[in-house]
Amino acid sequence: MGEQSRTIVITGAGRGIGAATARTLARRGDRVVVNYRSDADSAARVVSDIVDSGGDALAIAADVTDPVQVERLVAETVDHYGSIDAVVFNANAAQPSFVGIEDLDWTSFEKKIVGELAAVYHLTQQILPLFRARGSGFIVYISSTAADFVGPGLVSHGTAKSALNTYAGHIAAHAAAFGVVVTTVAPGAVRTEASAAVLTPERLDAFARSSILGRVTEPEDVARVVALALDPDLRVATGSILRVDGGARLIAGGPVAAR
Repeated sequence: MGEQSRTIVITGAGRGIGAATARTLARRGDRVVVNYRSDADSAARVVSDIVDSGGDALAIAADVTDPVQVERLVAETVDHYGSIDAVVFNANAAQPSFVGIEDLDWTSFEKKIVGELAAVYHLTQQILPLFRARGSGFIVYISSTAADFVGPGLVSHGTAKSALNTYAGHIAAHAAAFGVVVTTVAPGAVRTEASAAVLTPERLDAFARSSILGRVTEPEDVARVVALALDPDLRVATGSILRVDGGARLIAGGPVAAR
């Protein structure tokens, strides 16, 4: 590890975008905390891959919607590594219900909205005082381009991600005064284990055709943009939403789905 190595906590890092981000940042020399809620085996595989490649990683179980578990996550990270330099908020606390508006019950809608915000709120509240004390820090929130569109079955997912984007903007404006860079990375459709039930072969083909790159976005694509957002030379991008959808926004009527 070089002198510029940082300690980065990644929530929901056992699979998908989080796991790809952990591996990408570790290859770049950062120390990575692989946070997970219940899938210890997946988190252990990510840590093993990183360590076997010469990197430094630690798995910590914590439900980031629970403030008590979040406090323990922060304490264990600081105890092990001495500090926290950045947090990537990737945990998907509640799967959206992809049904029509009139078929969407309040319980499902509420669960998605509250889960989305709880997954960022508690850890943000606990990490900001640490960043304020040191006068620096990086926060990356993983959102979705679903916040930009309306369409069948997207009401809970899109509303939740819109709320996340607004919350991130408030945090960026507040934390800039004490040297914290806050960026939102918003993928379009990404081929992950979590999206497999939604992204049927037909939909994958549709998303590939809607991208000017002619393919579906992969977790590693998003991970590279997260790494870019954590570059100290890009502080001027604080408060930005970086959309990662292969240029789908440039094609009229381009589809959108859950990450």
